Amino acid sequence: MAALGYTGLAKAVSRYCGRPSTFMLACGVILLWIVTGPLFGFSDTWQLVINTGTTIITFLMVFLIQNTQNRDTQAMQLKLDELIRATEGAHNALLDLEELDERELNAFRLRYEALANAARRLLEAGERDTDSPEA
Repeated sequence: MAALGYTGLAKAVSRYCGRPSTFMLACGVILLWIVTGPLFGFSDTWQLVINTGTTIITFLMVFLIQNTQNRDTQAMQLKLDELIRATEGAHNALLDLEELDERELNAFRLRYEALANAARRLLEAGERDTDSPEA
C-alpha cells in the first residue's frame, strides 16, 4: 500500500467506504456493540470502546473527505475550463477563475450581475436575452 501514495490510498479507501457493504459492516459493528452492552454491564469501558473508535474514524474521514472533495473540485474546474476554451465567443479570462483573489473574483461577479440584470430588463420589455454580450 505504501507504493500507492496518499492520493492512491485516499481513492481506494474512498471507494471502499462508499459501498453499501461498508455501511452494513458499520451497522453490524454498532449492533454488536449494543448487544454486548449487558455482557459488560454497560460499563464506562464498554462506552469508551465505541466512543474512541467512532472518534478516530471520524477524525480520519475528515481528511479523506477533504482530499476527495479537493480532487473532484479540481477535476470539475479543469473540465469547465476546457468548455470555456473550446467554446467560440466564450471569455477566456474566466479560465482558472477559482485561483483569483477575493477582490478580482468580486469584480467578475459584479460584471456578470450587471449582465444578468440587463438581460432581465430585456425580458421584461418583451425582448430576447439570448445574445452574447461583452463582459
